Amino acid sequence: MPRTSVITGAASGIGKATKELLEQRGERVIGVDLHDAEVVADLSTAEGRGALVDAVREVSGGRIDAVYAVAGLAIPAPATVAVNFFGTVASIEGLRPLLAGSEAPRAVVVSSMAALMASDDELVALLTDGDEPAAMDRAQVLAKEPSTTGQLIYASTKVALSRWVRRKAATAEWAGAGIPLNAVAPGVIATPMTADLIDTEQERESLLKVVPMPLNGIAEPIVVARLLAWLNSAENTHLCGQIVYVDGGSDAVLRGDSVW
Repeated sequence: MPRTSVITGAASGIGKATKELLEQRGERVIGVDLHDAEVVADLSTAEGRGALVDAVREVSGGRIDAVYAVAGLAIPAPATVAVNFFGTVASIEGLRPLLAGSEAPRAVVVSSMAALMASDDELVALLTDGDEPAAMDRAQVLAKEPSTTGQLIYASTKVALSRWVRRKAATAEWAGAGIPLNAVAPGVIATPMTADLIDTEQERESLLKVVPMPLNGIAEPIVVARLLAWLNSAENTHLCGQIVYVDGGSDAVLRGDSVW
């Protein structure tokens, strides 16, 4: 019986590449996005998150095998907080009960190597505490200076998301239920989200000075999709709570021995 997977952010970028890859392999995929998807839902609102879960339950018949939480924003605005952290957590937690009937339930989240960059400690703390109103207020303050403090918003959401995965993966609800929960942290990927940053050779060179990718440079979405597909495959029985950097070497260059 083909596996049934749910992918948020399925209409473009990494989510679209993952959807196409899984379908080529014979899986059934329920795509979720703001448009051009089997389930249309807005992860920036509580209503949209609830509608996502309800719609997937109906479309899937109440049983799925894997969740790919890919949807995200990278704009210096509170909406990035709403989608990247609270939308991701609510959707993956809301869909978790639908994994119960699978012989090989799996879940994976897309974080980012941006979690290694400068972030806002106050916003990260509010996200980690799950205080959405206060986190949105803090993001609003940071967004007043979009070219400086506003740039801390995206990285902060990815720091908090990586922490959430690390804290939740080994708990009874996830590992205890036989569900590997992990995350990937891409470097610079050629998607609509990064199009304006890599439009010219000069822009690409400038970005790669900040995000060094010595192994093959900027990647196509399929590179991340292949890793996501393996993490959520039946083959992955023991990888738990890992943030896997698929970044052409950025993590190794920027952190070196520091994590060891």
